[in-house]
Amino acid sequence: MLITNAELVDGQIVDVRVAGERIDAVAADLDPASGPDSDEEVVDADGTLLLPGAIDAHVHFREPGFSHKETWETGTRSAAAGGVTTVIDMPNTSPPTATGDAFDAKADAASAACIDYGLNGGVTGDWDPDSLFDRPLCALGEVFLADSTGDLGVAPADFEAAVDRAVAEDVIVTVHAEDETLFDESARDGDAGGRGRDANADLWSAYRTADAEAAAVEYATDVGDETGADIHIAHASTPEGIDAAVDGGATCEVCPHHLYLSRDDLDDLGTLGRMNPPLRSEERREAVFKRVADGTVDIVATDHAPHTREEKDADLWDAPSGVPGVETMLPLLLESARQGDLSYERVVDLVAHNPADIFDLSSKGRIEPGYDADLVLVDPDDSREIRGDDTHSKCDWTPFEGRQGVFPELTLVRGEVVYERAPGGAAGRGDDDESFGQVDGENVRR
Repeated sequence: MLITNAELVDGQIVDVRVAGERIDAVAADLDPASGPDSDEEVVDADGTLLLPGAIDAHVHFREPGFSHKETWETGTRSAAAGGVTTVIDMPNTSPPTATGDAFDAKADAASAACIDYGLNGGVTGDWDPDSLFDRPLCALGEVFLADSTGDLGVAPADFEAAVDRAVAEDVIVTVHAEDETLFDESARDGDAGGRGRDANADLWSAYRTADAEAAAVEYATDVGDETGADIHIAHASTPEGIDAAVDGGATCEVCPHHLYLSRDDLDDLGTLGRMNPPLRSEERREAVFKRVADGTVDIVATDHAPHTREEKDADLWDAPSGVPGVETMLPLLLESARQGDLSYERVVDLVAHNPADIFDLSSKGRIEPGYDADLVLVDPDDSREIRGDDTHSKCDWTPFEGRQGVFPELTLVRGEVVYERAPGGAAGRGDDDESFGQVDGENVRR
């Protein structure tokens, strides 16, 4: 395949030749292959933007165990439609990915993926590190310092032992950093309202405090400093947590829901806005966005954690935590770039360059010869309304309903078309002509 007249984020207009699974050449005015045996497909980008495929370093695709929420087939199709070509899946499935046998079961489920993926190992009180580290892990974690979906919270002694083992195995440790001893139990005495959208979800934010995050980040980075571990802080939701990660020498991620939503949105969202860590004040959200824009934050990742509408339609204290996001991450960031709030270069750093570097994905994340041909073509001026009914996740809803996003028109995984969209005339994507290619996703540690 030869992609011609594509604009890179630095403003260059280039042609990109794909040979097999890799990028073969990036230059101005490449000549199409000629000769009687040539069947090279030529795609004229017509000056639209060509990006490296996004890497979502934090998803929960729910299999095995919870296929009514999401499957590897639906989750990766949703990712591809959002320009994500690689995901890293977390271990809180059923059974938890905390033994070699459980890893094998997860790997079997992941064979349905249409994009590439990494599989993380989990830590529980009875995990089996010997068999687990015998498998091709992407990373260890997220290791939960407080309970979340799956009740995988671990005691400090277990966390420290797991970090020691990760250091010995030269594996990065991803940490869910909340200190549950600093949760505000008095919030449980408040009026929680009704069910679903009628719930007083602000109580969840009051309960899982900002102080609990900052304290847990400080603890995790202290352990990392003492052991020499590579610590990555998942879903930092506060400026204090981000600053503690940076001060402690850890890398960190921020999720789109903490970038674009705040406690001000909870009157509308109700339990659809319940996640861990929770939404924060608008003032904190703005401070988090500033740290994403100025380079303080390393990456954006989604914590894509789908639940059905029926499961979310519960009272506040019984509703499950988590929101979908893998399909809307890149479109939301591109909309911010279109509006001038982020640079396109920064977007690519956040979702491609930096996650590839942090998680040692040496063939991913760049449009350069020799790299995997994971490519996304977008028209930066084609902003669409985000609608849950247009997304491809099995849960079929989004917390970003009605917001704007810039969606891909073409997504390639290792040189193969996995998603293609011809824009229609509607404000959203409901009238667009979409198709998915038959691509076999592969484990990045293959």
